[in-house]
Amino acid sequence: MLTGLTLTEARAGLAARSFSARELAKAHLDAIARLNPALNAYITVLPEETVLAQADAADARYAAGTAGLMDGLPIGIKDLFCTKDIRTTAASPILADFVPPYESTVTARLLKEGAVFLGKTNLDEFAMGSANTSSAFGATTSPWRRTDAPDVALVPGGSSGGSSAAVAAGLALAATGTDTGGSIRQPAAYCGIVGLKPTYGRCSRWGVIAYASSLDQAGPMTRSVTDAGLMLEAMAGFDERDSTSASRPVPAFHKAVGKSVKGLRVGIPTEYRAPGLPEDVLAMWEQGIAWLREAGCEVVDVSLPHTRYGLTSYYIIAPAECSSNLARYDGIRFGKRVDAPSLDAVYEASRAAGFGPEVRSRILMGTYVLSAGYYDAYYLKAQKVRTLIRRDFEQAFETVDVLLTPTAPSAAFAQGENQNDPVQMYLNDIFTVPASLAGIPGLSVPVGLNGAGLPLGLQVLGRHFDEETVLSVGGALEAAAGFAHRPTLHAGAGA
Repeated sequence: MLTGLTLTEARAGLAARSFSARELAKAHLDAIARLNPALNAYITVLPEETVLAQADAADARYAAGTAGLMDGLPIGIKDLFCTKDIRTTAASPILADFVPPYESTVTARLLKEGAVFLGKTNLDEFAMGSANTSSAFGATTSPWRRTDAPDVALVPGGSSGGSSAAVAAGLALAATGTDTGGSIRQPAAYCGIVGLKPTYGRCSRWGVIAYASSLDQAGPMTRSVTDAGLMLEAMAGFDERDSTSASRPVPAFHKAVGKSVKGLRVGIPTEYRAPGLPEDVLAMWEQGIAWLREAGCEVVDVSLPHTRYGLTSYYIIAPAECSSNLARYDGIRFGKRVDAPSLDAVYEASRAAGFGPEVRSRILMGTYVLSAGYYDAYYLKAQKVRTLIRRDFEQAFETVDVLLTPTAPSAAFAQGENQNDPVQMYLNDIFTVPASLAGIPGLSVPVGLNGAGLPLGLQVLGRHFDEETVLSVGGALEAAAGFAHRPTLHAGAGA
């Protein structure tokens, strides 16, 4: 099945002319038509003629021997990346009709390398959530089902849940995501795919609708670790339009996969052995440790003493930046306008109608911690703790090459579960948030299933701008795990 290929396999098939880019794109469009009504992974699907025109152009480049890195590969784009002349909503009512006149740097680079865009994938509104249930366009449903409760719909994780569901179900070979506190890695783990959050600054944020500017980072969501490296090569690079973009060379990341990891030191953070961690998650972590030992790695315990403050600090810093970033959506400068008798009333009516409950909640939290009398007590203190968390990682990386942890504290949960308990929802990011605060790269790799037949992922964390070592270790885990499970709903089902 063409919809079951990895990016690497599809590139090889296109280069060998085993199939055409048009055939590959058409197979994915057919899969979207069949499964997207059930999954709601896409908010906007591009017209067939548009997609096939992209594919035909890729076929011409293959015939001419000028194919790019991503040529002819059909992918989904998280609906947070501005795409020229294609609706970009951030899954919010306030941007429901926004059509950008420009292309984000990341998507422009993917287009330059020949990628075929299938459509814009669903997400939590403004990327605020861990379950992809806060979208104004409806929740995304995971393609996976529990073996003991096959009729229960599960969340795909968030905020990049549309991207993770699309890749897992065969509705795209890969997809872009953004990760603010785990929004690539956690949904990747829930859906049994690979998710890579690069070092902060590795990929440009220009043209990506902002949630928390000091944390947001674009990255790939794929079916293999090699694919993640390949796609990162196309996405990464310095951008003078983004003041946080790092002027670093872009290595051939995919070539790091398969390299020997013998002699590497793998740190196991003591603090990540959280109380109440499910036995199946703990067992999978221990299995991952054993696999890396067998691959020749030295495993050592390390301490990240300020990890326990990570979630608290994150939910002060991120809402504060959200409050600042979303102030521009007032119905006058940006966003859908609701007419009212006065200017203040326009602001109030437009924002009340334009933002969903989760976004309003985070704006209120952020405004509170930035207000006079609370800035020093909350926001400034959280920034100081963030510095300590980053220092913990830097000190750990003086003695180890990577860290290995679970990606999430559980497998995917049911839609509606934990919905009325925001603290429980925020705890889904407990293992991913510290790396986001520190700005280091993190990779989630699917390594097995729990007792209910749902995917579990392990997370590899590395030094700033050392994605190559992260990918090498992730590749070793992938090879040892041999994860080849497919979800209940996928494009090849019944074929």
